[in-house]
Amino acid sequence: MAETKDNKKLVEEITPMEEDFAQWYTDVVKKAELCDYSSVKGCMVIEPAGFAIWENIQKELDRRFKETGVENCYMPIFIPESLLQKEKDHVEGFAPEVAWVTHGGSEQLQERLCVRPTSETLFCDYYQRVIQSYRDLPKCYNQWCSVVRWEKTTRPFLRSREFLWQEGHTAHATAEEAEERTRLMLNVYADFCEEVLAIPVVRGQKTEKERFAGAEATYTIEALMHDGQALQSGTSHNFGDGFARAFGIQYTDKDNKLQYVHQTSWGLSTRIIGAIIMVHGDDDGLKLPPRIAPVQVMICPIMQKKEGVLQKADEIRDELIKAGFRVKVDDRDKNPGFKFADCEMRGIPLRIEIGPRDIENGEAVLVRRDTREKETVSFADLSRRVGELLESIQNDMYEHAKAHLDAHTFSATTMDEMEEILDTKKGFVKAMWCGCRECEDAIKEKTGATSRCIPFKQEKLSDTCIYCGKPAQKMVYFGRAY
Repeated sequence: MAETKDNKKLVEEITPMEEDFAQWYTDVVKKAELCDYSSVKGCMVIEPAGFAIWENIQKELDRRFKETGVENCYMPIFIPESLLQKEKDHVEGFAPEVAWVTHGGSEQLQERLCVRPTSETLFCDYYQRVIQSYRDLPKCYNQWCSVVRWEKTTRPFLRSREFLWQEGHTAHATAEEAEERTRLMLNVYADFCEEVLAIPVVRGQKTEKERFAGAEATYTIEALMHDGQALQSGTSHNFGDGFARAFGIQYTDKDNKLQYVHQTSWGLSTRIIGAIIMVHGDDDGLKLPPRIAPVQVMICPIMQKKEGVLQKADEIRDELIKAGFRVKVDDRDKNPGFKFADCEMRGIPLRIEIGPRDIENGEAVLVRRDTREKETVSFADLSRRVGELLESIQNDMYEHAKAHLDAHTFSATTMDEMEEILDTKKGFVKAMWCGCRECEDAIKEKTGATSRCIPFKQEKLSDTCIYCGKPAQKMVYFGRAY
């Protein structure tokens, strides 16, 4: 945290992450004004600074979705109970989290309405009406919306009773097409996280225990937070024809025979903002990757009441905006030290300092948020150098996060090894597994770690299951998680 010469804090203190990571996270969320608590228990107010990050996520993901042929639509927020009951596994999976509407005004409803926890049943009901022929396929739809899940324990961005997300729902003629779409969308998420959010992820498949209710297969991207805990950051589900059979979604194929469609579903939510905070942040606050930062460059005028300083700052801002950067001028009546610290706390990737002497010399000082490195650049070279530095910051933040992931991914061949790693080193533990649900449950009971995924990139660490000693089937990533 930046300090003045008399050692007085310029920005309200943030709890050091090594002292109390949970409190550090809350402090950052609050002091960077990303979200606030609301009078509705378990729900959050997403403030402009937080929503601006979500808007950038939405914009970039939406573009990537549409490049794969996806179209946007919107479904109702309410689901009739009879509709929800049509797919048994699905309703059982969500029953504990469902919020119900029982009255309309003062009158009791004839049928309860579920406030959507997810929209599979609504899309199925719609597809059943509009799909008749193979010519109607595929249907590749997505909606940006909010959902409600009545969580017992909530935490800003990571878990709340209402949250924002996107949910894609597609229908295909064949099982092969559905599987191809399921994996395609998982890779869209993974590439987005790595290329835009600078968050490295592990790609893989969920075990039967952890897969989505009603799915034949669930694929996931798993990220590792600074404290060594995992965060599921995006999922893609292959439903096969299970939902189609429950809802009667059939089409006439080229041979004039009736067939059931094969469906997929995939989603990413505002919890990814929590991942950005916990992967990149430090004791001074946020660190935002340039490609997702609402403000990429903050210009901080020094001695701004001196003639010409604010005018030059505005001139530089306009020049950089014209060059394609997201730029603001901090012209508040605060001392420079406060502005510098506030800029760092909010995670703005690059800071430009400019004062009377700088103007006289025809140059400005550029300061990176990630490394605090400073350099002096001439006005004539500013746009070019800002572009180079932002690209360097983006790449370096990814490499830093990747190094942390690699350094906190361990292998274990015995339960003692696994417990020691989880308790002392913290991170992902790779271990062999026999495929038995009982062993998976026992590992969770003994260590508090869940199976995060069966990675696509398999390794053979030993021949036997880490828990029971029987022949191993798969290598699995285990970890304690949010």
